[in-house]
Amino acid sequence: MDIKELTKDELESWLTEQGHKPFRARQILKWLYQKRMDTFAAMSDVSVALREMLEQHFAIQRLTCTQQTSAADGTEKYLFTLADGRRIESVFIPSEKRRTLCVSSQAGCAMGCQFCATAQVRPVRDLTAGEMVSQIWEVQQRRPAQDAITNVVFMGMGEPLANYAQLVKALTILTQAWGFDFSPRRVTVSTVGLVPAMERLLQDTNVNLTVSLTATTDTLRDELMPVNRRYPLAVLFEACRTLPIAPRKRLTFAYTMFDGINDSDADAKRLVALLHGLRAKVNLIPFNPYPGAAFRSSPRVRMQRFRQILLDRGVHATIRESRGQDVQAACGQLAASVEHAA
Repeated sequence: MDIKELTKDELESWLTEQGHKPFRARQILKWLYQKRMDTFAAMSDVSVALREMLEQHFAIQRLTCTQQTSAADGTEKYLFTLADGRRIESVFIPSEKRRTLCVSSQAGCAMGCQFCATAQVRPVRDLTAGEMVSQIWEVQQRRPAQDAITNVVFMGMGEPLANYAQLVKALTILTQAWGFDFSPRRVTVSTVGLVPAMERLLQDTNVNLTVSLTATTDTLRDELMPVNRRYPLAVLFEACRTLPIAPRKRLTFAYTMFDGINDSDADAKRLVALLHGLRAKVNLIPFNPYPGAAFRSSPRVRMQRFRQILLDRGVHATIRESRGQDVQAACGQLAASVEHAA
């Protein structure tokens, strides 16, 4: 069993059962997450007897980095192979103020969004908490200390809230002082709008939430994002208005823009109406093409006009620049294939 599957409480319980002091858990996890040691033998302040016991019962499992690809803008895509041979992708996105890692929560995705390459990956498998945090662990291993990850976003392959229990366990490991010790303000979870789990996530954690919207009518969203047939816009926005958002936070909506499909003035005005009364911001995202895609991105001038309509009506909106598009590392392009990563 990979020791990264355990929280501090779980490791403390195991240690107590084995006759060891529970405080040893913090020592072990510090070696694992702060010093990023990949062997128990290197944990020099842990007794030899305990190190041998850890070796007998656990492993520090590594993801196999099958391919690492660099984009012209500095974005790096990692193709990881899991123990069962399935592949996932993670993307490192550097910018002036932050260094963000986009991680996957599933191998594939069952949500069926028509504009996302990940929807084509079958069969779908949930990742374990250990497999999620191992993506951060592996990328950190490859980066110098001055270029370490500052932010984590669960916007890679999969729908995070469809893998809820393992997601929350991974978030615990990410944000606790005994784990990676990321501030929850620097961790974001993206969802297509799984309504029951959205409120639960904000009750169970302090991380940020982004909702993928992409359409302002049920007819279009039904077509683009089949989840809308379960949770149509009225249900989604009723839930959004009751979410326990912290006073200084906003709920983020991601709006992928397609030429001639959802980028009209009327769409912008309907979006304003949907957001009325919400502390929200909107990230307008150009569609990122992938092999076989049936869509084109809205022209830049159209996106700018759409944004201006939102701004003029008091809606905070930005155009999110695509990163890593030339190596199929941008939003919606992840398909975990060697061909795409090459």
